[in-house]
Amino acid sequence: MNRPQTVPLLLDTTELAADPAREPGFATQAHRLLAELVRDGAALGWVEPPSPDEVAELLAQVSTTAGAGDGALRVAYFGERLVGLGYWLRYARPTHRPHADLEKLAVDAAAHGQGVGRALTAALVADAREAGVEVLTLDARGDNEGALRLYRSLGFTEYGRLPGFVAVGERRYDKVFCMLDLREASG
Repeated sequence: MNRPQTVPLLLDTTELAADPAREPGFATQAHRLLAELVRDGAALGWVEPPSPDEVAELLAQVSTTAGAGDGALRVAYFGERLVGLGYWLRYARPTHRPHADLEKLAVDAAAHGQGVGRALTAALVADAREAGVEVLTLDARGDNEGALRLYRSLGFTEYGRLPGFVAVGERRYDKVFCMLDLREASG
């Protein structure tokens, strides 16, 4: 099937809150996206699809943290449909405050290959740089080659791996740690 290539509309938390037409349905759409991806085996930290309450609680935490300047949430829409989301949160430990972790980068399977993951990740990196984050980290499941390729192409480097650390039922996967040193990029 040939789909027209379209550029995703990226919104950050400020724009999301300023757009009341999208805000009421956002948690529902985010739940749909995350639950479908997990149901299909995506490596997002859940074994079973999250409940609507779990997603709403996560979004509230991210939104509060981002509002305090210690995180950022980015979302992508094709038209009115949420097709991607991701966020970073600054580390809470005082000695780690200059650093943040990129989490839950999720892209609708129907939007794979259309630049959504790249656009979200690049926007989150730019947000982190603007917020003064020095090192942005992430972890990925070892079999998630597409995501690992994307991260490498955006300058992330692998700094560690825990073999067989991620358990999904009887299956085990490596946990791959990656980092992007924003001090080098800005200095």
